[in-house]
Amino acid sequence: MSKFVVGLTGGIGSGKTTVANLFAAEGITLVDADIVAREVVAPGSKGLEAIVTHFGAEILTPEGELDRVKLRQRIFSHPEEREWLNQLLHPMIRQEMLAQVEKATSAYVIMVVPLLFENGLDRLVNRTLVVDISPELQINRTVKRDNVDASQVNNIISSQCSRSEKLARADDIIDNQGEISTLKQEVLALHQRYLQLSGTDNAHD
Repeated sequence: MSKFVVGLTGGIGSGKTTVANLFAAEGITLVDADIVAREVVAPGSKGLEAIVTHFGAEILTPEGELDRVKLRQRIFSHPEEREWLNQLLHPMIRQEMLAQVEKATSAYVIMVVPLLFENGLDRLVNRTLVVDISPELQINRTVKRDNVDASQVNNIISSQCSRSEKLARADDIIDNQGEISTLKQEVLALHQRYLQLSGTDNAHD
């Protein structure tokens, strides 16, 4: 890839979106895996067509969109169905993300990927940036934000790469347990660093 790409990740409730938006405020293009994942199964897409062929039309909402809750229920109890879905969607998502990276005109690109390490997408980036908070804070924030119970959040956390493994594999770490002003300072410092690493710090004043 011709672009300098930073892979941004962190567990559920860690504040990845907040951090990503702070980089966006500096004029940096974001390529968000969650958004791309929705685009590849949007009505009229090849992805949705394949899912309907496989699972049947009852996997759709009355509006003709993918019923995510139904799909989750189907794959949750059938690991082989989850595997089929991953084999279908992961290459599509990867291809679309790379296409968006190439189209970006900013000095470098932030690729926001919740499962960066889990899905091997760290191989597509030049540097990895982990947004880190304690598991307790993760649970508290997610319970508040999504109105779900703690055991559900715990299950999600345990299905993801462990905190220690993420930190061990990160090139850069943002500690998001403090104030937003501290977070902004951390992002600005990294922004300068990435401008240098991408070789564009002199081209942009």
